[in-house]
Amino acid sequence: MPRIALCQLNSGDDPEDNLKLVRSGVEAAVADGARIVVFPEATMARFGRPLAPVAQPLDGPWATAVSAIAEEHGVLVVAGMFTPAEDGRVRNTLLITGLGVRSSYDKIHLYDAFGFAESDTVAPGDTPVTFEVEGTVFGVATCYDMRFPELFRRLADDGADIVLVPTSWGAGDGKLDQWRVLVRARALDSGCWVVGCGQADPAASGIEVNPKAPTGIGHSVVADGFGRVLAELGDAPEVVVVELDPAVAGKARGATGALANRRL
Repeated sequence: MPRIALCQLNSGDDPEDNLKLVRSGVEAAVADGARIVVFPEATMARFGRPLAPVAQPLDGPWATAVSAIAEEHGVLVVAGMFTPAEDGRVRNTLLITGLGVRSSYDKIHLYDAFGFAESDTVAPGDTPVTFEVEGTVFGVATCYDMRFPELFRRLADDGADIVLVPTSWGAGDGKLDQWRVLVRARALDSGCWVVGCGQADPAASGIEVNPKAPTGIGHSVVADGFGRVLAELGDAPEVVVVELDPAVAGKARGATGALANRRL
């Protein structure tokens, strides 16, 4: 059964400094037996700063360094970064690297909500992504994607039993409640395990950030296809390893009929 680490952290403005967080997170995860290490959205650089100056291609120095860390420690790493888009904006990209996998996912649904306009600076992706590690199929999604059940059902149709969701959730009235509900709802919709790994709350570490930017609230959550919560973290940076049984996904789908009984 996959042992998956959630590395809840506060990324800063400097990609080089954030590489140090990736290394220390991987080291802590490996010490606890993890084979897959998930970091938040915007691990490369937090929201609230200009993104174009830090964006790099997937064969650039930041992604190459993360891949080297993954290879050194014999794990797969999923981490949020920014890559250049053709129109001068960037793409909100998940780097997926290690254990023979080299892939990426560009966030499809952009956070044009709650007074924030991600699409001003970020170009959307259009392709759902799955990958396989040691016999288990994983899907990926990013933050605001969580509000769109059709993506999670598509990933389940494509064979995913576990969906990894790096996140930098925006703070605000009711947002923590929404986050908790959405993780469980998407797990129920799809029958998948949903692993939501978020940026920690900067306030928990005494960090001042742009209050309008979605810089994280912590509370990374893992839920199964029955909607049961296996783990929830607090506000502050933390690394937690969970062991997930992919067979639970099939049992959940069989019990709820959430995929088989669709009519629309």
